[in-house]
Amino acid sequence: MKTMVSLVLASALYLMTGNVLLAQSEVPPGAIQQAVEDHEWREAPASMPSGTMVLPLEGNIREEGLFTLRLRVPAGTRLEPHFHPKDERVTVLSGVVRVGFGENWEDGLMVEYAAGSFYLNPAESAHFVEIVEDCEIQLTGEGPWEIHYLEDH
Repeated sequence: MKTMVSLVLASALYLMTGNVLLAQSEVPPGAIQQAVEDHEWREAPASMPSGTMVLPLEGNIREEGLFTLRLRVPAGTRLEPHFHPKDERVTVLSGVVRVGFGENWEDGLMVEYAAGSFYLNPAESAHFVEIVEDCEIQLTGEGPWEIHYLEDH
């Protein structure tokens, strides 16, 4: 009886381990899996505020198609009124961001978004942004991504 129980337990363990190994090896083509320790942050392009770091996750912002990236932006950063030709989806992962819509900066129009918040900037809609606390945001949109400031900044 003891041998039978041991055999059943050994078989169950083998099957569970085999399924885990099988599940790990059957990643379909096109799947993206990125562990936090594999992240490679780099300086954002000149079109973004100084001190901003970028982490591309999916796609290429310069090409047609879906993209997802993360930005780390220092507190005190302001993005003057600007717009994007395509919708821009933003998830605040950490920190605090304030966003307002309009062609002129107006503090009274701004809404504050803390970690866990989500907002969408519709295509062609002028908006302005202030980073209240160091933040990390995730941006998803359709490329090519562009930013057009209403005035030289």
